[in-house]
Amino acid sequence: MRDVAVIAYAQTPNVRTERTRNEVEMLMPIIDEVVQKSGVPRQEIGFTCSGSSDYIAGQCFSFVMAVDAVGAWPPIMESHVEMDGAWALYEAWIKIQCGEVDSALVFSFGRSSMGETAETLTLQTDPYTMAPLGPDAISMAALQARSGLDAGVFSERDMAEVAARSRRDALSNPEAQLAGEFDPEALLKSPYLVSPLRAHDCPPISDGAAAMVIAADDTARNACDKPVWIRGIDHRLETHQLGSRDLARSPSTALAGEKAGVGQGKVDIAELHAPFSHQELILKQALGLDDDVRINPSGGALAANPIMSAGLARIGEASRQIAGGAAQRAVAHATSGPCLQQNLVCVLEG
Repeated sequence: MRDVAVIAYAQTPNVRTERTRNEVEMLMPIIDEVVQKSGVPRQEIGFTCSGSSDYIAGQCFSFVMAVDAVGAWPPIMESHVEMDGAWALYEAWIKIQCGEVDSALVFSFGRSSMGETAETLTLQTDPYTMAPLGPDAISMAALQARSGLDAGVFSERDMAEVAARSRRDALSNPEAQLAGEFDPEALLKSPYLVSPLRAHDCPPISDGAAAMVIAADDTARNACDKPVWIRGIDHRLETHQLGSRDLARSPSTALAGEKAGVGQGKVDIAELHAPFSHQELILKQALGLDDDVRINPSGGALAANPIMSAGLARIGEASRQIAGGAAQRAVAHATSGPCLQQNLVCVLEG
């Protein structure tokens, strides 16, 4: 296995609606920034991989047009995954492990404001038995929250405390969309949106993009003063059938965490892709994180949730914490699909 490191990361400020720029115009500045930060000349980056969804963008083949942000020269070896950018990172990591390239550019983007996001995500469900019923994403998450409450895994107050802490921590993140001081007791007095979820338990609708450069071995060491090494990465998935799952737990996250090596050392911080407050509590239990692990110092997906980019952002935010000296070892997590159906876990070290 080759040593692979994150050597540069950048993202756009997350906003409710990106009114003036299209996807290419959102991506161009951060791709230029991340390539310059990486120290690897653009012509020497061996592979480019992007993550996005045409359903979210509302335009067919939007991922093809987004490649314009990379530039027409020099020619590139390019791929795309119809998934969060974290899975594009995984493909790039595999490409490096196979010895085909020594470095890769990964980027992702999501413009959730282009349509009715909760209804659009119904298309992620089983197309024969689930999608025709038309369950929206918030209603499915509410089923999961109710399952956890009834099983005694967490309480509504636990959920409110997650929301309050996440948006308080987002005050120090200039790229977060929602931030502020909130009292959990006051949050619990607000009305239900879809019982047992209140508005603060749900993610904001966000537009945003992220980009990252990874490199192997000496390429990383020569290009970067503080490479952040990917010590383990793995992803697993649950069945499409919500009725066949214990929604209060996430065995796929537990297995991915085990394979990635989460338990092989002390974890300082964890960036968990938990679009709903109760999902952070499920993920914390699945990964076996101690109470002294600082979770989502960036504010997480409750502070900004650009779909198809928020998972890559968790890995990027964790790498920032390590590069900045706030942590030595971190766990980053990305999810896709309803109720934590697909889960990727990445272990990072300085």
